[in-house]
Amino acid sequence: MSIHKKLYRSGPYADLFSQGVQVGNALYMAGQVGIDESGAAPQELLEQMSLAYRHVQDVLAQFDATMDNIVDETWFVTDVNDCMAQVEALFTERQRIYGKVPEVSQTLVQVAGLVDPSFKIEIKCIAVTE
Repeated sequence: MSIHKKLYRSGPYADLFSQGVQVGNALYMAGQVGIDESGAAPQELLEQMSLAYRHVQDVLAQFDATMDNIVDETWFVTDVNDCMAQVEALFTERQRIYGKVPEVSQTLVQVAGLVDPSFKIEIKCIAVTE
């Protein structure tokens, strides 16, 4: 049995990694980090989260999807205590980005580190398209 996959690749490692893959109506996105156009990560967790979601939106757009299509998200953070200390501001910004209270399942995972020591958060999502 052959599975039809639609891939989206971008960025400096596009020949190695996919930003997203769609199988049927399921869209699996690679973790997105909060970097700006120059590849730099701001120091603040809130800013990194906002940029990471901007990249999530960019991947979704490649599959004609929006934040409304997300059904599950995982936040990988390097400091869960810092995250929880800012949870109100983070969730307020998250709601602004979604345009409403998100209707998703969410997992928060503390990790020892991300691919770059300046990264504080990586957001991985699963979406369902029509």
